[in-house]
Amino acid sequence: MPLTIGNVKLKSRVVMAPMAGVTDIAYRLILEEMGAGLVTTEMVSAKAILYQNKNNEQILRTEVTEHPIAVQLFGSDPMIMTAMAEKISGNFDIIDVNMGCPVPKIVGNHEGSALMKDPKLAFQILEMMSRVLKKPVTVKFRKGFDDQNINAVEFAKMAEQAGVAAITLHGRTRKQMYSGKADWDIIRRVKEAVSIPVIGNGDIFTPEDAKRMMEETGCDGVAVARGAKGNPWLIHRAAVYLETGELLPEPDLSEKKRMILHHAELMLRYKGEKLGMMEMRKHMAWYTAGLPGSAKLRNDMNGMETFEDLKSLVDRL
Repeated sequence: MPLTIGNVKLKSRVVMAPMAGVTDIAYRLILEEMGAGLVTTEMVSAKAILYQNKNNEQILRTEVTEHPIAVQLFGSDPMIMTAMAEKISGNFDIIDVNMGCPVPKIVGNHEGSALMKDPKLAFQILEMMSRVLKKPVTVKFRKGFDDQNINAVEFAKMAEQAGVAAITLHGRTRKQMYSGKADWDIIRRVKEAVSIPVIGNGDIFTPEDAKRMMEETGCDGVAVARGAKGNPWLIHRAAVYLETGELLPEPDLSEKKRMILHHAELMLRYKGEKLGMMEMRKHMAWYTAGLPGSAKLRNDMNGMETFEDLKSLVDRL
């Protein structure tokens, strides 16, 4: 049975977690091709939308084929969060609220995972958004702020009471950032505590990981993040494995080369050659990690400025 969030039916139980500098329009279109159950924009500041920051235009750009798609907002003012979500909601199926970002600048502004220390304010934000907006509101948060403040279960109950349609839980504390091991047991405990869908996040690097998380936690879906950097095939392979039990092979070199060129062409289309090829450097490094000669190749990528430069590097693979 497909996973449904509010009135939105997902294409599979494997979704792509939002990642700054990764889940832009080019990569989301690739993930759509891979059958991601849901794609989400890079996180965007509600205040930045209010003040008409030009950088947001690129983040909020979508294609008509991108469905279902969520926009992820962060902020700490209930009225601004609600008003800006309402303003931009037209192209999006779901409004996701970030209450898990661990970046010091965000936390210092009392946003992101800092809200886990202020459940009263978090409730006000989620309750107002859920009540006013015509589309499902979801929330992403962490195990807790640090080991002394592990409150994911209580926070999840609060979010459900506020009216959110689903939860995504990252099994690490804010203090851990992305280090150490994700605690899947906290995902199980949250799933047992609420009746809305719970999507588990943290340490999904193989299709087997996705299945194990589902089995160990009872979660309704899995959110892939770092595991899909340079590896969009993971989304498709995990979805097929969960659905049928078939473990598809990993991509061979020719498929990797095809995908790099495809990704670069999308970057050209949406960001132009200069910015697109600059941003492709990191993607190239992820796509080629572990390949013979990849260290030398990574060094040469730093000088890559044109699509022709990229093609000549791909030819060397």
